[in-house]
Amino acid sequence: MKHWRDYIILVILAGPIIALDQWTKALVRNNLAVGETWLPLGWEWIYAYFHVVHWYNMGAAFGMFQQGWMVFTALAFLVIGLIIFYYPSIPAADWSLRLALGLQLGGATGNLLDRLQFSGRVTDFVRVGDFPIFNVADSSISVGVAVLVLGMWITDKQNKKKQLAQGATVSDLNILEEAKDVKDE
Repeated sequence: MKHWRDYIILVILAGPIIALDQWTKALVRNNLAVGETWLPLGWEWIYAYFHVVHWYNMGAAFGMFQQGWMVFTALAFLVIGLIIFYYPSIPAADWSLRLALGLQLGGATGNLLDRLQFSGRVTDFVRVGDFPIFNVADSSISVGVAVLVLGMWITDKQNKKKQLAQGATVSDLNILEEAKDVKDE
């Protein structure tokens, strides 16, 4: 129970994603037949760029690897378990990693719930241009990966600046020591 705060933060991050994902998927399943599309009236001009379409996906995000649903179900359990186990060990100051894992946990859980309820099928419904059809969970996972990469890049830049500053300090000390040695001779 010593990590209760960490888990509360994780639930605060992942919970709304899971809820929004499940709610939007239920709306689509209850209101559109598989393959049916929807746009608000008067928005027909946007159809080529965006529309809602009821679709099922048995593979990974964005429809990849359609025959691998059992592997992705097991992988989702593994990812969820690792995030729950690892999350408390992340320093509170590492906000980007905490946010990224919260987003990924929400997305993985949302799609896992679909796989468990619908024989491996995940409901997808967002169509943007020619991009594969996706859902809130897929988006959350993708944004989580982007936040993770961005956070690593920022951390790396900060560490390099610190190293440069420390390196300059060490070389400044070396110059002072050399000057002192020359003076003593």
